[in-house]
Amino acid sequence: VQLQAYGGGLVQAGGSLRLSCAASGSRFSRLGMGWFRQAPGKERDFLASISWGGSTTYYADSVKGRFTISRDNAKNMVYLQMNSLKPEDTAVYYCAATSVVAPNSKTVYDYWGQGTQVTVSS
Repeated sequence: VQLQAYGGGLVQAGGSLRLSCAASGSRFSRLGMGWFRQAPGKERDFLASISWGGSTTYYADSVKGRFTISRDNAKNMVYLQMNSLKPEDTAVYYCAATSVVAPNSKTVYDYWGQGTQVTVSS
C-alpha cells in the first residue's frame, strides 16, 4: 500500500484547508485510515481515524469539532477537512493505514505516506 498526502499550504488563522490522501492498490476498502501530524521538535500526534466503511471515526481532543475525517472508497481517497485553523496547528501532516477495522489513537499503523506541510499564520 502506498499513500500520498497532499493539500497542505499556508493559511491564515481562522481559515480552512482540506488535506487529501491517495492510496494505491485494491485493498483500500479494507484499510482503516488515520491522520497524524508532527510539529518541529515534537512527537507525532494522532488527529483522527476512520473505519473501513467510514461509519466509525475518532478524534483527538485538540481537533474535535474543527477537523473532519472522511473517505471515498470508490476513489481510494481519505480526507481531512480542517476548519478554524490556529497557529498551533502548524505541522507536517501524515496519513496512515492499518488493517484494523476501526482504528483509534492506540492503533499501530502499518503504512505511512509522506507528509504535507501545513502552516497557519497568526
